[in-house]
Amino acid sequence: MPVVKYPRFRDPPFYEWDRKAQKCGLRHTVYAVNGDQYTGEWQDNLRHGKGTQIWKNTGAIYSGDWKFGKRDGYGSYSVPDPVTKEYRKVYTGWWQNDRRGGRGVYIYSNGEQYDGEWKKGLRSGWGKMQYKDGSVYEGQWLKDKPSGHGVLRLPNGNRYEGGWKEGKKHGPGKYFYPDKGQLLEGTWVEDIPKCGALVDFERDNAAAPTEFPLPEIDLHDPAAVLAEARAMFDDSKN
Repeated sequence: MPVVKYPRFRDPPFYEWDRKAQKCGLRHTVYAVNGDQYTGEWQDNLRHGKGTQIWKNTGAIYSGDWKFGKRDGYGSYSVPDPVTKEYRKVYTGWWQNDRRGGRGVYIYSNGEQYDGEWKKGLRSGWGKMQYKDGSVYEGQWLKDKPSGHGVLRLPNGNRYEGGWKEGKKHGPGKYFYPDKGQLLEGTWVEDIPKCGALVDFERDNAAAPTEFPLPEIDLHDPAAVLAEARAMFDDSKN
């Protein structure tokens, strides 16, 4: 019986060429077609490990950790100044899936600064924001806006402590006026105090206290006040 021999199957040559061309390990600068350049570690032809990326169009630089082609881990992002061309550090901290995620510091172009937690590139969690006018907010954030509980300190010394929602004072809170020695405690709705009581607070230490102290307010139980009013009304009918 004749023996039939089949030729041994081999991969096309370009398979081997492609395998040899796969970038793995530490490489010197690799240039992309659009002019971007990367210097650092690779795995399976993807940026993976430690490395530095420079974008040609913007001149921006990222130096830090990479994971399968995306910024992931700890790293810093800098951009050149449009006038001086000197590099200005924009963000230093943790990254997740190519976006800011975890704890990090972001410096805005107008000089404002945020130091706190991030999620999917947005301020979320606990953080401290220093504004250009000198105001400072420290507290909870959600989707880039103060939400939850936080403290806002103003340049004139006044401060608000209480609830926030979508960047506005919302819920129970306290507004302190140290210069006048007064405190407004109540409930806010979209930055507007809807109800509350204004009382003296550390008036003796205030820089510019009011001429006369505020009279103390004796707050009653609303149910008891209503019952008393009804009793008085019934007595007047009799």
